Amino acid sequence: MDRTPRDRSSRSRSRSITSALAVAAAAALVLAGCSSSSGGKKAEESAAGGAAAGKAGTPRMTVALITHQSPGDTFWDIVRKGAQTAADKDNVKLVYSADPNAGNQANLVQNAIDQKVDGIAITLAKPDALKDVIAKAKAAGIPVVGLNSGVSEWQKLGLMEFFGQDETVAGEALGKRLNETGAKKAVCVIQEQGNIGLTQRCDGVKKTFSGDTETLYVNGTDMPSVKSTISAKLKEDDAIDYVVTLGAPFALTAAQSVSEAGSKAKIATFDLNKQLTGAIGDGSIEFAVDQQPYLQGYLAVDSLWLYKNNGNYSGGGEQPVLTGPAFVDKSNVEQIAKFAAKGTR
Repeated sequence: MDRTPRDRSSRSRSRSITSALAVAAAAALVLAGCSSSSGGKKAEESAAGGAAAGKAGTPRMTVALITHQSPGDTFWDIVRKGAQTAADKDNVKLVYSADPNAGNQANLVQNAIDQKVDGIAITLAKPDALKDVIAKAKAAGIPVVGLNSGVSEWQKLGLMEFFGQDETVAGEALGKRLNETGAKKAVCVIQEQGNIGLTQRCDGVKKTFSGDTETLYVNGTDMPSVKSTISAKLKEDDAIDYVVTLGAPFALTAAQSVSEAGSKAKIATFDLNKQLTGAIGDGSIEFAVDQQPYLQGYLAVDSLWLYKNNGNYSGGGEQPVLTGPAFVDKSNVEQIAKFAAKGTR
């Protein structure tokens, strides 16, 4: 029997209400699922670290990050934070190890090969000592990328990609900046002898700085010694009007040396950390050259994920991906400081 228009209208409204309730219930389930899988402790950790909330659904892979970090060098905390952010996003297990001794660093690479990792990211501060073990990694079918140190050597050693700054170019840029300040004599402080990247920085400064440049070697693993060595140099030569350091902790120590020696020398440096941005803000450090270590760590790990899952090569395997140099001084330090406070610049 036919129903009246009113009956049909009531039934239509009933179906609409039922459908709306079903949609609402489904939405509630989706939200509940998001809360259980993405929220809670993991979400809080991601928010605290500035990491992206998403996570790749690709198979789990293991990447070894092996650097020449010296104990207590906070620069590498920033590199690791960037690497870990990429690892969390890409479903990568990150295995970090470090040793400033090149032979020991080579042994760490061999350990990664023996563990059959899916990729290796490595610094090339002393590339000759790593040549053979990198060849072994390649023979084992493990892709290797470089970061931070070795922009002039990565292709010779057969690495797929490189992420960092050209240290010679960075040094030349700092030398030009010294000319703008009217400086006449600079001492460039190298904290690790044999480190090719540090040498290239000082050589770059010397190439473009129109004043006199002298190199001073210090033991970077012994800060009291660093302080006393710089102090002695400043007392010995009061013509020095700029101290150039090659890392943020050494710049902060050099500021103590300047005060202790009663010197009028100013300080410029390579690299940043939270404390250094404050020192630039209060004028105890003039400026810094930032190579963005967070970005270096992030890109190195992400590149290995991209290679495995999509066959990508950054720079086409022919050109490095440059992350610096960029100057940080009083004109822009306030903006940079908020990121440095989180440990990402």
